[in-house]
Amino acid sequence: MRVRDVTKHQVGPERFSISETAANIVNKARASGNRTVAVGTTTARALESASSPSGVVKAQSGFASLTIVPGYRFRMVDALLTNFHLPQSSLLILVSAFANREFVLGAYEHAVKERYRFYSYGDCMLMI
Repeated sequence: MRVRDVTKHQVGPERFSISETAANIVNKARASGNRTVAVGTTTARALESASSPSGVVKAQSGFASLTIVPGYRFRMVDALLTNFHLPQSSLLILVSAFANREFVLGAYEHAVKERYRFYSYGDCMLMI
């Protein structure tokens, strides 16, 4: 997508639920200096949607309607494990917001060269 398209980009809401127990575990881990690793883009959107500006996750259920584009400042997610997403997809935009654009392009160039599988049930990458 062109940059001007990304600024107008919207992602549909996704249902999520974070229990009191899960919120407490995440908050205790972060208070101890540990990282929060989101497994999947839906988890990243849920954690970011449920976190306060100070980076404390709140137990809740609802819809993650947050659209994450380059320039977004992550409060809760420190690392992201996710599939290689299709070009020009909403999920690739989120990944580009998490990692340096050049890093993402390099990773995708490598994935194409090595014939990685893209999209659901494909290969994945861990971004720290």
